[in-house]
Amino acid sequence: MIAISRKSSVFLSTAVAVFILFSCEGNFKEVQKSTFAEFTPSGEADSINIKYTDSGRIKSILISPKMMDYATVEFPFTEFPKGVNVTLYDENGKKTFVTAKYAVTFKNTNLIDLQGKVKITNETGQIFETEQLYFDQKNEWFYTEKRYKFTDPKGISYGEGVDFSKDFKIINSQVISGEVDNTN
Repeated sequence: MIAISRKSSVFLSTAVAVFILFSCEGNFKEVQKSTFAEFTPSGEADSINIKYTDSGRIKSILISPKMMDYATVEFPFTEFPKGVNVTLYDENGKKTFVTAKYAVTFKNTNLIDLQGKVKITNETGQIFETEQLYFDQKNEWFYTEKRYKFTDPKGISYGEGVDFSKDFKIINSQVISGEVDNTN
Protein backbone atom coordinates (compact mmCIF):
# COMPACT_ATOMS: atom_id res chain seq x y z
CA MET A 1 0.00 0.00 0.00
CA ILE A 2 1.29 3.49 -0.93
CA ALA A 3 0.96 6.12 1.72
CA ILE A 4 0.12 9.59 0.47
CA SER A 5 0.44 12.48 2.82
CA ARG A 6 -2.41 14.96 3.12
CA LYS A 7 -0.18 17.62 1.52
CA SER A 8 0.61 15.37 -1.45
CA SER A 9 -3.06 14.44 -1.76
CA VAL A 10 -4.10 18.09 -2.01
CA PHE A 11 -1.34 18.75 -4.55
CA LEU A 12 -2.35 15.71 -6.64
CA SER A 13 -6.05 16.69 -6.55
CA THR A 14 -5.21 20.24 -7.58
CA ALA A 15 -2.98 19.02 -10.42
CA VAL A 16 -5.74 16.71 -11.73
CA ALA A 17 -8.35 19.51 -11.50
CA VAL A 18 -6.06 21.94 -13.39
CA PHE A 19 -5.37 19.29 -16.04
CA ILE A 20 -9.12 18.66 -16.53
CA LEU A 21 -9.85 22.39 -16.60
CA PHE A 22 -7.29 23.06 -19.31
CA SER A 23 -8.40 20.00 -21.28
CA CYS A 24 -12.03 21.20 -21.18
CA GLU A 25 -11.01 24.74 -22.08
CA GLY A 26 -9.13 23.43 -25.13
CA ASN A 27 -12.19 21.43 -26.23
CA PHE A 28 -14.46 24.43 -25.59
CA LYS A 29 -12.23 26.63 -27.74
CA GLU A 30 -12.33 24.04 -30.54
CA VAL A 31 -16.14 23.92 -30.36
CA GLN A 32 -16.24 27.72 -30.38
CA LYS A 33 -13.98 27.83 -33.45
CA SER A 34 -16.08 25.33 -35.39
CA THR A 35 -19.31 27.14 -34.52
CA PHE A 36 -17.81 30.53 -35.41
CA ALA A 37 -16.32 29.25 -38.66
CA GLU A 38 -19.69 27.81 -39.68
CA PHE A 39 -21.29 31.28 -39.77
CA THR A 40 -18.37 33.21 -41.14
CA PRO A 41 -19.14 34.39 -44.67
CA SER A 42 -17.20 32.60 -47.37
CA GLY A 43 -17.22 35.84 -49.37
CA GLU A 44 -17.93 39.53 -48.86
CA ALA A 45 -18.31 42.40 -51.30
CA ASP A 46 -18.85 46.14 -50.97
CA SER A 47 -20.65 48.40 -53.46
CA ILE A 48 -21.95 45.66 -55.73
CA ASN A 49 -23.76 46.05 -59.05
CA ILE A 50 -24.83 42.67 -60.46
CA LYS A 51 -26.59 42.19 -63.79
CA TYR A 52 -28.54 38.96 -64.33
CA THR A 53 -28.95 37.97 -67.97
CA ASP A 54 -30.77 35.26 -69.87
CA SER A 55 -30.14 34.63 -73.57
CA GLY A 56 -28.25 37.93 -73.85
CA ARG A 57 -31.06 40.02 -72.31
CA ILE A 58 -30.81 41.73 -68.94
CA LYS A 59 -33.45 40.26 -66.59
CA SER A 60 -32.51 42.25 -63.49
CA ILE A 61 -29.92 44.52 -61.92
CA LEU A 62 -29.11 44.31 -58.21
CA ILE A 63 -27.28 47.14 -56.44
CA SER A 64 -26.25 46.94 -52.78
CA PRO A 65 -23.66 48.57 -50.54
CA LYS A 66 -22.79 45.22 -48.87
CA MET A 67 -23.13 41.53 -49.74
CA MET A 68 -22.15 38.59 -47.54
CA ASP A 69 -22.16 35.09 -49.03
CA TYR A 70 -22.61 32.03 -46.79
CA ALA A 71 -22.07 29.33 -49.41
CA THR A 72 -20.39 26.82 -47.08
CA VAL A 73 -23.14 26.48 -44.43
CA GLU A 74 -25.67 23.64 -44.44
CA PHE A 75 -28.41 25.86 -45.91
CA PRO A 76 -26.48 28.34 -48.12
CA PHE A 77 -27.68 31.94 -48.41
CA THR A 78 -26.54 35.39 -49.43
CA GLU A 79 -27.25 38.34 -47.17
CA PHE A 80 -27.55 42.03 -48.02
CA PRO A 81 -27.41 43.64 -44.54
CA LYS A 82 -27.42 47.23 -45.82
CA GLY A 83 -30.32 46.85 -48.25
CA VAL A 84 -30.92 46.38 -51.95
CA ASN A 85 -32.12 48.26 -55.01
CA VAL A 86 -33.31 45.90 -57.73
CA THR A 87 -34.56 46.67 -61.23
CA LEU A 88 -36.57 43.86 -62.87
CA TYR A 89 -37.14 43.83 -66.64
CA ASP A 90 -40.02 42.07 -68.37
CA GLU A 91 -39.82 40.61 -71.87
CA ASN A 92 -40.83 44.02 -73.36
CA GLY A 93 -38.18 45.94 -71.43
CA LYS A 94 -40.63 47.48 -68.93
CA LYS A 95 -39.06 48.04 -65.52
CA THR A 96 -40.16 47.25 -61.98
CA PHE A 97 -38.12 48.74 -59.13
CA VAL A 98 -37.72 47.04 -55.73
CA THR A 99 -36.04 48.53 -52.65
CA ALA A 100 -35.61 47.15 -49.13
CA LYS A 101 -33.42 47.92 -46.11
CA TYR A 102 -32.41 44.24 -45.77
CA ALA A 103 -32.53 41.17 -47.99
CA VAL A 104 -31.47 37.54 -47.92
CA THR A 105 -31.57 35.02 -50.77
CA PHE A 106 -31.80 31.31 -50.06
CA LYS A 107 -29.85 29.37 -52.68
CA ASN A 108 -31.64 26.01 -52.43
CA THR A 109 -35.14 27.49 -52.69
CA ASN A 110 -34.66 30.52 -54.99
CA LEU A 111 -36.59 32.63 -52.46
CA ILE A 112 -35.68 36.20 -51.59
CA ASP A 113 -36.78 37.62 -48.23
CA LEU A 114 -37.04 41.43 -48.37
CA GLN A 115 -37.43 43.32 -45.08
CA GLY A 116 -37.72 46.90 -43.84
CA LYS A 117 -39.59 49.55 -45.81
CA VAL A 118 -40.03 47.29 -48.84
CA LYS A 119 -41.22 49.30 -51.82
CA ILE A 120 -42.06 48.21 -55.36
CA THR A 121 -42.77 50.74 -58.11
CA ASN A 122 -43.23 50.46 -61.85
CA GLU A 123 -43.37 52.71 -64.89
CA THR A 124 -47.19 52.94 -64.80
CA GLY A 125 -47.17 54.63 -61.37
CA GLN A 126 -48.18 51.68 -59.21
CA ILE A 127 -46.55 51.54 -55.77
CA PHE A 128 -46.63 48.65 -53.29
CA GLU A 129 -45.30 49.14 -49.73
CA THR A 130 -44.92 46.71 -46.81
CA GLU A 131 -42.45 45.70 -44.08
CA GLN A 132 -41.67 42.20 -45.37
CA LEU A 133 -42.10 40.60 -48.76
CA TYR A 134 -40.98 37.33 -50.31
CA PHE A 135 -40.08 36.92 -53.98
CA ASP A 136 -40.18 33.51 -55.65
CA GLN A 137 -37.58 33.93 -58.41
CA LYS A 138 -38.58 30.81 -60.31
CA ASN A 139 -42.26 31.80 -60.63
CA GLU A 140 -41.61 35.58 -60.56
CA TRP A 141 -44.20 35.91 -57.79
CA PHE A 142 -44.34 38.15 -54.69
CA TYR A 143 -46.20 37.37 -51.46
CA THR A 144 -46.57 38.57 -47.87
CA GLU A 145 -48.76 37.99 -44.82
CA LYS A 146 -47.95 41.50 -43.52
CA ARG A 147 -49.98 44.70 -43.82
CA TYR A 148 -49.48 46.62 -47.06
CA LYS A 149 -50.44 49.72 -49.00
CA PHE A 150 -51.03 49.63 -52.76
CA THR A 151 -51.22 52.89 -54.69
CA ASP A 152 -52.50 52.89 -58.25
CA PRO A 153 -53.46 55.81 -60.51
CA LYS A 154 -57.06 54.67 -59.89
CA GLY A 155 -56.85 54.77 -56.08
CA ILE A 156 -55.27 53.52 -52.86
CA SER A 157 -55.95 50.25 -51.09
CA TYR A 158 -54.76 48.79 -47.81
CA GLY A 159 -54.69 45.17 -46.82
CA GLU A 160 -53.09 42.30 -45.02
CA GLY A 161 -51.82 39.25 -46.87
CA VAL A 162 -51.40 39.34 -50.63
CA ASP A 163 -49.65 37.57 -53.49
CA PHE A 164 -49.11 39.00 -56.95
CA SER A 165 -47.18 38.73 -60.21
CA LYS A 166 -44.14 40.95 -60.65
CA ASP A 167 -46.03 43.14 -63.16
CA PHE A 168 -49.10 43.56 -60.85
CA LYS A 169 -51.38 42.04 -63.54
CA ILE A 170 -52.57 39.33 -61.11
CA ILE A 171 -53.22 40.31 -57.47
CA ASN A 172 -54.78 37.98 -54.89
CA SER A 173 -55.52 39.85 -51.65
CA GLN A 174 -56.71 38.25 -48.41
CA VAL A 175 -58.04 41.36 -46.61
CA ILE A 176 -58.43 44.68 -48.45
CA SER A 177 -59.98 48.12 -47.97
CA GLY A 178 -59.75 51.40 -49.87
CA GLU A 179 -61.18 53.34 -52.77
CA VAL A 180 -60.69 52.66 -56.45
CA ASP A 181 -62.02 54.77 -59.33
CA ASN A 182 -63.53 52.37 -61.88
CA THR A 183 -64.64 55.07 -64.36
CA ASN A 184 -61.44 54.81 -66.44
